[in-house]
Amino acid sequence: MINPIVKTIELADGRTITLETGKLAKQADGSVMLRMGNTMLLATVCAAKDAVPGTDFMPLQVEYKEKFAAFGRFPGGFTKREGRASDNEILTCRLVDRALRPLFPDNYHADVFVNIILFSADGVDMPDALAGLAASAALAVSDIPFNGPISEVRVGRIDGQFVINPTFEQMEKADMDIMVAATYDNIMMVEGEMKEVSESDLLEAMKFAHEEIKKHCKAQMELTEMVGKTVKRAYDHEVNDEELRKQVHEACYAKAYAIAASGNNNKHERMEAFEQICDEFKAQFTEEELAEKGGLINRYYHDVEKEAMRRSILDEGKRLDGRTTTEIRPIWCEIDYLPGAHGSAVFTRGETQSLTSVTLGTKLDEKTIDDVLNQGKERFLLHYNFPPFSTGEARPQRGVGRREIGHGNLAWRALRGVIPANYPYVIRVVSDILESNGSSSMATVCAGTLALMDGGVKITNPVSGIAMGLIKNSGEDKYAVLSDILGDEDHLGDMDFKVTGTVNGITATQMDIKVDGLSYEILERALNQAKDGRMHILEKITETIAEPRADLKDNAPRIETMTIPKEFIGAVIGPGGKIIQGMQEETGATITIEEVDGVGKIEVSGTNKKSIDDAMRLIKGIVAVPEVGEVYKGKVRSIMPYGAFVEFLPGKDGLLHISEIDWKRLENVEEAGIKEGDEIEVKLMDVDPKTGKFKLSRKALLPRPEKK
Repeated sequence: MINPIVKTIELADGRTITLETGKLAKQADGSVMLRMGNTMLLATVCAAKDAVPGTDFMPLQVEYKEKFAAFGRFPGGFTKREGRASDNEILTCRLVDRALRPLFPDNYHADVFVNIILFSADGVDMPDALAGLAASAALAVSDIPFNGPISEVRVGRIDGQFVINPTFEQMEKADMDIMVAATYDNIMMVEGEMKEVSESDLLEAMKFAHEEIKKHCKAQMELTEMVGKTVKRAYDHEVNDEELRKQVHEACYAKAYAIAASGNNNKHERMEAFEQICDEFKAQFTEEELAEKGGLINRYYHDVEKEAMRRSILDEGKRLDGRTTTEIRPIWCEIDYLPGAHGSAVFTRGETQSLTSVTLGTKLDEKTIDDVLNQGKERFLLHYNFPPFSTGEARPQRGVGRREIGHGNLAWRALRGVIPANYPYVIRVVSDILESNGSSSMATVCAGTLALMDGGVKITNPVSGIAMGLIKNSGEDKYAVLSDILGDEDHLGDMDFKVTGTVNGITATQMDIKVDGLSYEILERALNQAKDGRMHILEKITETIAEPRADLKDNAPRIETMTIPKEFIGAVIGPGGKIIQGMQEETGATITIEEVDGVGKIEVSGTNKKSIDDAMRLIKGIVAVPEVGEVYKGKVRSIMPYGAFVEFLPGKDGLLHISEIDWKRLENVEEAGIKEGDEIEVKLMDVDPKTGKFKLSRKALLPRPEKK
């Protein structure tokens, strides 16, 4: 029997998290089984012994997988086995990756694979909040070099109180949902959504999360000592030539600094100018020498370019495109650009541009969600596309990548809170990025807001978004917070902090930090500076369209909704769907019905008002309760010797006895000029209490002849 090493973390509410190692997956470099209640995640990590020659980046790959058996379910589809990663699994991968990646040593380039598998779940605790801790613990018990540990927690605000790792049930009442990753000393990553909260509230939530994360990090440090992995493996993944590094710096730095401080706001011209400096330096070498030293020259020149850009900002306050640190790039917007869409907009900020469309649909267009722990329907969809031509790249586009899913999810979270509750339409927003030089996800939020308002969607408030950056050199007190960052300022900077919100507060955020020692004072300044930028962008949006259009576009579907008592659902559908299908064929409208909260919810959609009105009339007729004494317009369905059967409400026939057709005595029904298909007015005289049969009269509506 194997005796594993176990470390327990106590949560404030009495729940516990256990980290167990030494029992499962022992051939991995590190493996930990994390358990919280009946939720169990196995995290493993494996790293190659050596780096692939020529690799100058961190080749980290994180995979997160939820087993359907974890919750006692079968996978869908024909094969009945887990397939490609779902959007939810990809988003969890990204949360873990973004927290771990900055903490590997800069000169460590071996392939590292982190796998996290959900093996058990009870539907109570949310496993995505535990994945980062599990992954970090696996690294902690391995000999892989890593400047951690880290942990991730979810913070929900419920009834005004912050809660760490709330349950699924608790999160239904939360007005804030953020994931925070941090080391013992520093915040590393934040992502989440909230219902128009203040900057100070978000900052308090981050501080609250960090205090809990410190406990998790300390437990991992103790676990590392317990397994004896305090000394990490030796590695040598870089061969450097310090003399060559010095030559590159001396020959290129002044030229690179001049370009960085020149204020050229044309991205491609600036890139070509930077490349020319490197090419000029390489010209002194032979082809044989470049074959040997070219890679090192490129790496050293990248460092020169980075230093020049950062020093220009810190020393002179000059950014690559000439803006001040708080200045937003020029913005222009246009709505109703695509005549075939139900709503559309172009949003351009500097060299970043989104063309966004809105499509309105019915219940039949809902997205079905069938994840392990989440099943249901989604009525608001947002898809983000980033084609290579948006950055001038000559390469094919091969499907949707993880970046597109992540950026689209951020924009979706930013906007979904302003969609009215119980909005009858299914909404699909599609953002196609046509140009990109920084913060295309925030352009998607702005273009999405414009397109929704252009489409007549009654959003509660317009939303804008901005990406903030940071330049802070280690050991220096001086720093610069940058508003509306460029792509290079993201790549060469120390922070990418995206914030979206309305005039009332923040709706979503995503932050990645690449530097140690970032104080809450700097974060607070970044949030307040972001607010100023958001308000400026919001003004540009509302100058283009101040509020949603009063009505939908002519080509948009029209939807009417109604609720009916639960017991009438079957009557509307009819045997085998006969009634509802018949109504659709007769009117041309689309009718959907489902039980929601104990009542029948009906949606009727069509391309014109008449078809919807006709369908609504038929439905109301079915669910109407016949009232004795009421007059109805009915249709004669059949003629009998003793009278006629009249359908006075859909699906409800009554007998119009021959004696009730007219005041005079009739030998047959035809004598009164009544035939099948005729529409006549009748009065409901009685309902048989035993059989439920209806007794109708026509003569009661006719004037009684005077007696002679």
